[in-house]
Amino acid sequence: MPPYFIGLFTSQRRPSSPGRRCFPPLCFRPEEWRMLAFDRDQHRLVGPHGSLPILEEDDITRKLAMLIEGECDALGPRQAAETFGFSQSRYDQMRTAFQLHGAKALSSQRRGPKRPYRRTQEVTRQVIRHRFLDPDATAEVIAQKIRQTGLQISTRSVERVIEDVGLQKNTSSLSSAP
Repeated sequence: MPPYFIGLFTSQRRPSSPGRRCFPPLCFRPEEWRMLAFDRDQHRLVGPHGSLPILEEDDITRKLAMLIEGECDALGPRQAAETFGFSQSRYDQMRTAFQLHGAKALSSQRRGPKRPYRRTQEVTRQVIRHRFLDPDATAEVIAQKIRQTGLQISTRSVERVIEDVGLQKNTSSLSSAP
């Protein structure tokens, strides 16, 4: 029995061998074991002696309950994955990640790009440089100059950099004092 499952099994009876001292879950015969189950409707871990409420946003506990039901219950991996709304391949990925890194591997990762793809630091520096060299240049002209150096950038991305850095042209007219 894997060490992370110790304590998940409970029984209504005392150990099979009364004089024997061992960790309680290992003293019972397999037919005496009762598992915890995850109640998806009420978001609770339910056992033979009570239940524990789980927050709806707690994806780690929900995924761990799916793995427990899939690996330790008669439900099986495919049915457990379907019950919790995952595919069989995603279930296998989660099981492998859990076996390698534990419960922290079940946390959801940020989706999408991890860093800017087009607006890199180099492109941002070049936009700022061109803006300071020619303050009257439009975003289209700056984008064209940067593209000539081999960097990929759109006119809209140049406009965003200019807005983010605060290098917009000063269009407010000065009022003359009477």
